[in-house]
Amino acid sequence: MSELPNCPQCQSQYTYEDRDLFVCPECGHEWSGQETAEESSDGPVIKDANGNPLADGDSVTVIKDLKVKGSSLVVKVGTKVKNIRLVDGDHDIDCKIDGIGPMKLKSEFVKKA
Repeated sequence: MSELPNCPQCQSQYTYEDRDLFVCPECGHEWSGQETAEESSDGPVIKDANGNPLADGDSVTVIKDLKVKGSSLVVKVGTKVKNIRLVDGDHDIDCKIDGIGPMKLKSEFVKKA
């Protein structure tokens, strides 16, 4: 019998197969076997809003106005951010934005430039 992978979100061991997807009964997360192979090869893959994989040193463009917490500044749509660094956590992009300074962004609000 083949060993099923643990859930990538909650690490539950009680996953099961449903056609070509793996399903976690505890958190409801569904993923394909192909995603599991990509993640195990070199860690989790961080993707932009369009699903393109990101890497350290890439340039990205902001796709939504983002308010800077604790300030009246706003990062406008279309702002290009160069030389990003990927980090673990909720905000998975570390960067420096001209006119604002060092900042952390979520990958769901950027697209690869």
